[in-house]
Amino acid sequence: MDNPSCLRKSILLCLTIPLVLLLPGQGAAFQSHPGPEGLYAHQLAHVFFIFAMGILAYWLQQNRLTVQAGWRLIQAACLLFILWNTVAMAGHYVEELIPRASLAGDPDWTQRIRLSANRWVPVFYVLKLDHLVSVPAMICLFLGIRRLYKDTIAQESRTDG
Repeated sequence: MDNPSCLRKSILLCLTIPLVLLLPGQGAAFQSHPGPEGLYAHQLAHVFFIFAMGILAYWLQQNRLTVQAGWRLIQAACLLFILWNTVAMAGHYVEELIPRASLAGDPDWTQRIRLSANRWVPVFYVLKLDHLVSVPAMICLFLGIRRLYKDTIAQESRTDG
């Protein structure tokens, strides 16, 4: 195997991937929920996620794993994910109560809301700030997993030494 050739291909690949990811012609991954069936399936996914996170949080408590900081952070993430899903579900519901005339543009990054158009619009606006709950949930999950990893590495180094 030609080593310099392999190195050139690796460098080219490492330069190409960020360009492809950072310069898209169109964002095809966005999903709106046209028709009632898309919204129903999406809302059911929120219910399933709430149920799963509730079971995990309960299981961690019942098995006394929350005495470790990593598992406590993961349990906090579960509770925040439950809150996030509840807020997101409410947001989807309130969105259906708003007349289409209150919203300008497509349901993407360009959509605008006329705040004075309907009494539900301010509620919808606040519920669309659900990332203020989901991001801390993801951070707690990450920190919990990282803490468990570091604790495992420390324990292994004590038993090996």
